[in-house]
Amino acid sequence: MVHNGSMDVPEISAEWYGDVVDAAARSPEPVQWFVGHATEGVILLLGALLLMAALSRRAGSPHDRALALIAPVPALLAYVGSEWFKTVVDEDRPCRTIGRAIIAGTCPPPGDWSFPSNHATVAGALAVTTLLLNRRLGLIALPLAALGAFSRVFVGVHYPHDVVAGVLFGALVAVVATPLLARPTAEVLRRRADRADSPAPKLASRSRP
Repeated sequence: MVHNGSMDVPEISAEWYGDVVDAAARSPEPVQWFVGHATEGVILLLGALLLMAALSRRAGSPHDRALALIAPVPALLAYVGSEWFKTVVDEDRPCRTIGRAIIAGTCPPPGDWSFPSNHATVAGALAVTTLLLNRRLGLIALPLAALGAFSRVFVGVHYPHDVVAGVLFGALVAVVATPLLARPTAEVLRRRADRADSPAPKLASRSRP
């Protein structure tokens, strides 16, 4: 174990981090440029895929429309959860504790903790939610999420275990939260549809004296 902040970092994770960032530093500039931009761009692409998956459900049953409405919520919940974990674990960034050149340019400031990776968490949640809404788009989103998670190690701002934990946590939140949120939302939509379809009550005719 490698002591880092209040968390003992697995030695194998620290070794893999060193190997990846060393390979990143030796990689051609176009590769560095691509991965450096992919680390942020992948989240935007995953958001676009989730939007497409949600739109594919908007004209279906109340359950389908409920899935479309709550689609962004699991990623938001996962992000909030990852921020809470960061304050509990207090793991310092590897770019401050391991002497390696990184291609990210600058290391995040002290207090911006490393475990788990927010990017990887959100990527995992977006990809799995997309998969639950639309299998075809989800199969595109999953490898994109893996690329986004790996890019956080490649640019030097996270350990491998940070991104693995982030993806798994985000995926778990999506798997649990999506059906839990969709059920009551679908029920509300059904009730609204039933009220809209029911005929207006007729006014009782008054009998004349």
